[in-house]
Amino acid sequence: MKIVYAASEAVPFAKTGGLADVAGALPAWLNRLQHKAILVIPCYKTIDRAAHGLRYRGSFDVPFNGEIEAAGLYEGVTGDRHETPVYCISNPAYFNRNGLYQEGGKDYEDNAARFGFFNRAILEMCRFLSFKPDLVHCNDWQTGLVPAYLKTLYADDPFFARTAALFTIHNLAYQGRFDPGYALRATMLPHAIFNVEGVELWGAFSFIKGGIYYADALNTVSDTHKKEIQTEEYGFGLHGLLRTRSGVLHGIMNGVDYSLWDPEHDPYIAENYTPHCAGKKSASRKEAMRRLGLTGEADSPLVVIISRLSDQKGFELFYDIRKAIMERDLMLAVLGTGEPRYHQLFDDMARESHGRVKINFTHDEELAHLLYAAADIFLMPSRYEPCGLGQLIAMKYGALPVVRETGGLADSVLDYDAHGPKKGNGFTFREYSAGAMLERIDRALTLYRDKNIWNRLMANAMTADFGWESTAKKYMALYKRAINTKKKPGA
Repeated sequence: MKIVYAASEAVPFAKTGGLADVAGALPAWLNRLQHKAILVIPCYKTIDRAAHGLRYRGSFDVPFNGEIEAAGLYEGVTGDRHETPVYCISNPAYFNRNGLYQEGGKDYEDNAARFGFFNRAILEMCRFLSFKPDLVHCNDWQTGLVPAYLKTLYADDPFFARTAALFTIHNLAYQGRFDPGYALRATMLPHAIFNVEGVELWGAFSFIKGGIYYADALNTVSDTHKKEIQTEEYGFGLHGLLRTRSGVLHGIMNGVDYSLWDPEHDPYIAENYTPHCAGKKSASRKEAMRRLGLTGEADSPLVVIISRLSDQKGFELFYDIRKAIMERDLMLAVLGTGEPRYHQLFDDMARESHGRVKINFTHDEELAHLLYAAADIFLMPSRYEPCGLGQLIAMKYGALPVVRETGGLADSVLDYDAHGPKKGNGFTFREYSAGAMLERIDRALTLYRDKNIWNRLMANAMTADFGWESTAKKYMALYKRAINTKKKPGA
């Protein structure tokens, strides 16, 4: 099967969030399963083409913005076995910027043109390469117009006659909404698609709605989130359409790249360990305490937060229980950046903690590895979480998650009290409240003192398999379903 995996970011080339991790891993696993997958992303200014071994392949024409524009194409390979061809589409007018989507916290005003061009260029690239795809796998709003193009301007093109489209929703809150007049002129899509049965959303032209409406199959990144986005609370205005398309909507959990995240081989932790010798975590715990300057007792549990510090991640819950948290026998380490009010909140906690709370407002990959290995408890109280990666990594390192039951957190973390010591691998709470979160933290702290139970839960967590191979096989089954049920325009 020939697959084009289209994304606006992918590791190791460009990253702002979890989509980049998925895009950097899944195509490689598809190729390992003996399919032919290529990865395509924009050629941003921030990508060091020489360092990544990208070479110029040539240029091709893209009908766009009422004229013919040129797209340059750079080609390379990625994946730890170098099995995945990667293509970067270049246009300096659109992508020669310091940021991917914004600068200084403000979105680029021409994002509709930038990513509209990218969407159409993806299809023209296929023709340029003579790569006739069975399926284009599109991700989030930045590639949401590919299905719309396939069902309109390319509907009668024999080159794409058998090409289906899958659209994956990673974060429904970001919808790519733009002025309709501007977006229609730039994309050159038929004006007829700007209606409720098309790309119109609250009077705006929505890229993500184009993907949801026109794709042959849809999925999001956990089974629970698949159900959540069909409700008013989590649907961000698109729940009605998603319910209408529920027959082609699926949930597939993201995977973890265990070649990068595995305490048995991790070069960034103090001592490597396996589920059979998890006591060696103590070496990383001591190193983390030394490096951060934590002054808690040696046997006090270490609670770790590694996250974007935002409302979505649930950190507003700390305002009501910050004093109660500091009364507990624990240490707290926070790594991440985000909204200024949460920087201030955790700064205040650190100042009041007498060295038991340490904060690092930064992105530090090596420190993240060490903290996963050092942690006893991993805290992730998200308001909503389509999949979540932190809790999956934490479990691999024997750090038991305390999470809210939402999205991928609900699908991956099995609460001890609900599942018992044979299956439990963490602690969950359903009600989005500070009290509910504190109760589960307290439950974890109590069980931490019972080493027999705690060690069993650690073993359950560390041996759970959230690797990419099984995830890739689920995507292959979904690809086949999309191809076999390729829907007609407007269906």
